[in-house]
Formats: sequence, structure tokens, C-alpha cells
Amino acid sequence: MNCEISAGQVGYYQNNGFVVIEDFLNADELETWRAFVGEAVANRGKRKLADGSRLEEDDYYSRVFAQRINLWTDHAGMRELMLDARLGSMAAQLADIDGLRIWHDQALIKPAWGNPTAWHLDNPYWSFYSRDAISIWVALDDVTRDNGCLYFLPGTHKTATYDNVGIGSNISDLFNAYPQWAGLSAVAVEMKAGSCSFHNGLVAHGAAANMTPYARRAMTCAYMPDGSTFNGQRNILSEEQVAIYQIGDVLDDDMQTPLIYHRSKPYLAST
Repeated sequence: MNCEISAGQVGYYQNNGFVVIEDFLNADELETWRAFVGEAVANRGKRKLADGSRLEEDDYYSRVFAQRINLWTDHAGMRELMLDARLGSMAAQLADIDGLRIWHDQALIKPAWGNPTAWHLDNPYWSFYSRDAISIWVALDDVTRDNGCLYFLPGTHKTATYDNVGIGSNISDLFNAYPQWAGLSAVAVEMKAGSCSFHNGLVAHGAAANMTPYARRAMTCAYMPDGSTFNGQRNILSEEQVAIYQIGDVLDDDMQTPLIYHRSKPYLAST
């Protein structure tokens, strides 16, 4: 695994809100990730979450991508991959923060002839607000303009608020909330399978349609800075958790959001 982060990559990420790490996985590691993701997704069926509380529906959104969340909770192989402290170390270096917890992982599989992913921000959907939230996005297939690569609006994380829009059929809805971004030029991020990108939870991004007869597979994980607090939104939390949390409570349940890395615990091991 190529997990070294350079000062140049940190600077690029801080300035633009995203960065690409080429050849993140070697050939054997890539095959392991593909196998574990394939097994975990197949085991879920139409269940987005392990508890079956949310099922995939046959609608526009389901044709944007098949989404399976927190695969680390019910697949041993995915747990091993997602709780690897090296991933947390990379993300913490880029975000320049002390510690990170997993907010949620998710497989994002854009189906053949899949719809585009509208422009959006990530962090406003989640149950905490942070300008330092960060996600990893691992390409399990070659990702191109033809099959749905990511696009970013560089630097938008610096001026974003927590206003957001849903991922719907009008891909430009985000510019109703942020009209000042409508004239910016998007950057397409094509990647070879096994490469990855990291992006800030407040950088504007989307993905092209899949104009091929083959699925485009990616595995992602969103990270929450350690010490983040509840903002009142449910997102992935259970109804029972939402009932007991008060706005401002620290989200530090290791069963729900495990600590993956902290600078004071550099050898934090996968469990």
C-alpha cells in the first residue's frame, strides 16, 4: 500500500480540497479489495444498511449508484480493510488534524448506463459539522470521463457553508445555493484502478454519467474528526441513538464510529 503523504500533497489538498494518490494499492491488494467489496455487497442484497432499515428503491437515485453503507460492520474482510490505521493516518495528515473516526464507509457502484451524480457537498448530510471532515475514494476499476469519474470545483471548501441540495435529476441544483460557484471550471479526476483520492467534506463535487455497458466500482470511507459533536441530524444513526443524543454531545461511540487513528496513538491497530 502506498500510504506515504508528501508535503506537496498536503498543500495541494489544503488549497484545492482534494488530492489524488496514484497506485495506492498494488495488484494483489486491489484484487483483495475487489473480492471483499463484491462479497460484502452481494451479502447485503438490497439493504443499504446492515440492519435492513433502508432498502434500495427503483428510482432515479438508484440509477446514480448502488450504495451499501458500513460494510465494515457485517463483513470481516471489510472490517480489516476499513479499520486499517494507515488510512486514518493518511487522512489525518492531509486534513492536519490529530485524530479521526470512521463516520461511514460505503461502496458506490455506478451501474452500466448509470445516471450522473449531481453536484453536492458531503458533510451537510452527516450528523456532525466540521470543516475538516475528509473522505477517501478508492477506484476499483479504471475511472474515466466515459464511465463516471469524479469532478471537483477546486477551492470551494473554503467558502462553503452547510447549505446543500439532494442528489437529484437536476445536476446543477447546488448552484441555486451557491450561485458564485456557477462560473468555476470543474476538474475531472480520472484514475487507474487501485489509485485513490481524498476530498474535503465541503468541497463541491459530482460524477459523470456512466456511458458504458460496465459498472464502475468504488469503495469509499468518510472520516469524522475525533471530538466532533451531534448536530441534530439522523443520517446513519439509529432512531434509538438520535433519541438519546442532545445537540452538542460528543460522537464517540466506538461501536458506531470507531477511532481509526490518533497522533497520540500512532500504532492504533485494526480490531
